Amino acid sequence: MFQIDRRILTHFDFLIPILVLPIITISYFLISEASTMLGNKQIVYYIVGMGVFCLFFITPIRKIEWLIPFLYWITIGLLISVDFFGIAKLGARRWLDIPFVHFTIQPSEIFKPAFILMLAYLIKQNPPDENGYGWKDFFKLSFYILLPFILIAKEPDLGTAMVLLLLGYGTLFVIGVNKKIWISLVILVGISGPFLYNSLHDYQKQRIADFISEKPSYHVKQSIIAIGSGGLNGKDKNEATQTHYKFLPIATSDFIFAYTVERFGFWGAFGIIILYALLIIHLITLNFKLKRDYFAQVITSGISLLIFFYMSINIAMTIGLAPVVGVPLPFFSYGGSSFITFFALFGILENLLAFRFDPTYKFLKYLG
Repeated sequence: MFQIDRRILTHFDFLIPILVLPIITISYFLISEASTMLGNKQIVYYIVGMGVFCLFFITPIRKIEWLIPFLYWITIGLLISVDFFGIAKLGARRWLDIPFVHFTIQPSEIFKPAFILMLAYLIKQNPPDENGYGWKDFFKLSFYILLPFILIAKEPDLGTAMVLLLLGYGTLFVIGVNKKIWISLVILVGISGPFLYNSLHDYQKQRIADFISEKPSYHVKQSIIAIGSGGLNGKDKNEATQTHYKFLPIATSDFIFAYTVERFGFWGAFGIIILYALLIIHLITLNFKLKRDYFAQVITSGISLLIFFYMSINIAMTIGLAPVVGVPLPFFSYGGSSFITFFALFGILENLLAFRFDPTYKFLKYLG
């Protein structure tokens, strides 16, 4: 007779799905309300996401860590291939076509788990000392952060590139880098700011100009109207005119937060933010449980920072406090790429937590 080792369940972090499930449920309600077709497609993404979660959860990650550099460079190869074989949509070349199945993939989304895993692998191989990383180790780690930043920004996809840049250096900040290095970098960025601005594409400069100017862009203006009309308690479906009369662009993806406020008001939006905040805080506090386990700490810190940056940028964008960039609200915006990416990361994290007592990864035990 075989049964699942109970230690797996006792080490599994059930608080993560408890916090994520309400966000997904509200998201599906809004998406299906706006479009039945999109709601049905989102169910497919949920199923695929759960499958990916289970796949990574049962994969013996600690036993195959040596494969992580290969995965990183394979995804780097995909990012490079976008420049030669990529499909252009809306002025950006970010997708690769999969032959014979009429399906596209976005390498920048696939890259995110490989990126976090690579940082975890490098930091585990060479952990910081008491004073944090020095210049030599910092430059080495920076190479693995800046290379994908340049490739993704070139597509152009500055939003995703900036998120990865912040994620990489934010993770190093959590793990430990000498404070003199951060001071030097702040000064360097301040001096090179004008040169960095001149390297932007025209449409990116326009977004910054729209953000700085007193008059917001059409997207932001409609988003603010939707948010303001929601009031404290929101509006009925038939009264949510900004969304259902198509005044609010891409209401189920980039601007789904504005749609949420229009339907559920301030209290509904506040509840969503609280769920995200609790999830981020919970992930960060896991680091205290994972002391000296740098590999798991980087994974935990990376996921929490990724959720924080995506959430902050998306919400700030919808209320006019940040330039408009194509950054989704994690596992809330419509779409499969971001959702599946986050569930892959959650699968990796739960794997590291549930099997930290058993490096042999034996799911079943025999009871004779």
